[in-house]
Amino acid sequence: MKLLHIDTSILGDQSVSRQLTAAIVQRLTVVHPDAEVVHNDLAAEPAGHLSAAEFLAFQGVQPQDEAAQRLAARNAQWLDQFLAADVVVVGAPMYNFSLPTQLKSWLDRLAVANKTFGYGENGVRGLAGGRRVIVASSRGGLYGEGAPGAFLDHQETYLRGFFGFIGIDDVRFIRAEGVSMAPTQRDAAIAAALAEVEQLAA
Repeated sequence: MKLLHIDTSILGDQSVSRQLTAAIVQRLTVVHPDAEVVHNDLAAEPAGHLSAAEFLAFQGVQPQDEAAQRLAARNAQWLDQFLAADVVVVGAPMYNFSLPTQLKSWLDRLAVANKTFGYGENGVRGLAGGRRVIVASSRGGLYGEGAPGAFLDHQETYLRGFFGFIGIDDVRFIRAEGVSMAPTQRDAAIAAALAEVEQLAA
């Protein structure tokens, strides 16, 4: 099994999503001892805003300057890693009701026509199905279904929509919510999420 581990939180050791992704990867490697793990830390190595040269490279127009060529090569490597993975574990903290820009920028490198999605007579068709995505979601407040703040969730809804667009319908969220409300709430939310991690099966 090939496992791609993506971290995006800027909080280092204080990050809840990083704690959860580490636990998920550990659990999956217990279940699959022969798993090959690739880890990308997008806070340590941010993708940056998508440039015109990078976007055109997706369409086959090769950049002329060396810096853009290096970025295009890195983007191609990230896309190849994603397409080679059987399981993708994504750390996705909620920042201001949405995603960290580090995560959004990586997703921008995955949405490539004729690689992960395509247009046909019947509209868009996802091309990246057949893999599993597990999202470690952390939220300072309460934004789950039925919560007063649920309408502000542009984090999990975006991720579900994005991965669905490219053909992935096996998306699971392991969530720690309300982690900024009180220390007891934080501890309880993390404990509940870690207990869910322990239930992950092959």
